[in-house]
Amino acid sequence: MPDFDNASAQHRRRSIRLRDLDYATHGAYFVTLVTHERRELFGSIVDEAMDLNAAGRIVAEEWLRCAELRSNVEVDQFVVMPNHFHGIIFLLQDDQGILRNAPTRSFGSSMTGSLPVVIRNFKGAVTRRICELGFVEPVWQRNYFERVIRNERELQAIRQYIIDNPRQWEMDKENPAGRV
Repeated sequence: MPDFDNASAQHRRRSIRLRDLDYATHGAYFVTLVTHERRELFGSIVDEAMDLNAAGRIVAEEWLRCAELRSNVEVDQFVVMPNHFHGIIFLLQDDQGILRNAPTRSFGSSMTGSLPVVIRNFKGAVTRRICELGFVEPVWQRNYFERVIRNERELQAIRQYIIDNPRQWEMDKENPAGRV
């Protein structure tokens, strides 16, 4: 049972990151980001396809910009859904061809080029641009989900999952109307 009398224990959050994984090294990752309170902010599913609104178009544009702004990032298959986003991202070797093997945190801040920094910058850019449209509520849930893609078979399966996601919306656990 948690010690609710200990103030520092109350504010400590359990990390969802893998303890021994360096999120600054090269590799492929499948990421999922969910809107705050699972609100459908980015558009709607029409005839089993995603129909992006202005906010959804911002999400797609900013995801593509991740690779334009960072030499160590390549984006792959992605989909913007009504209340979440799925994408595949590759962290590459740096400009000198050196693989990053540094820890993702140094003196309390994340390392430049690491997955957490890329995702934090992406979420921040999306939020700023959506707020320029007049939206004043939080856009994203805190944190995000990621999965390390370990081989080509897994990469292909995740790509297909992303492609099929709009057609599966009726059964999607993120679909408020589809939850039982």
